[in-house]
Amino acid sequence: MNNHQVITADDEPIATALHSLRNATRKVSSFIRQYQPPMDGERYMTDKEVSQTLKISRRTLQEYRNEKILPYIIFGGKVLYRESDIQETLQRNYRKAMP
Repeated sequence: MNNHQVITADDEPIATALHSLRNATRKVSSFIRQYQPPMDGERYMTDKEVSQTLKISRRTLQEYRNEKILPYIIFGGKVLYRESDIQETLQRNYRKAMP
């Protein structure tokens, strides 16, 4: 007589492998959604990204542009900021706490 064992998704080795696969898939999907390849070695950020990074409103960001606090470019009607310009501006305006 031939004994056949049925393996299901509930069996521990299969369930563990499926859980690991789902977890890896979520991480890869998240990475792909957030990945922005650099353009000529430079990463460009949108209004939304800069305002989230600096924790300021988009209106304040508009004021920074108007007051020439932050450098930016307009490309195809969209405002973009070089990530290195944002970092330089932050470093230039850094004030050490007084003891």
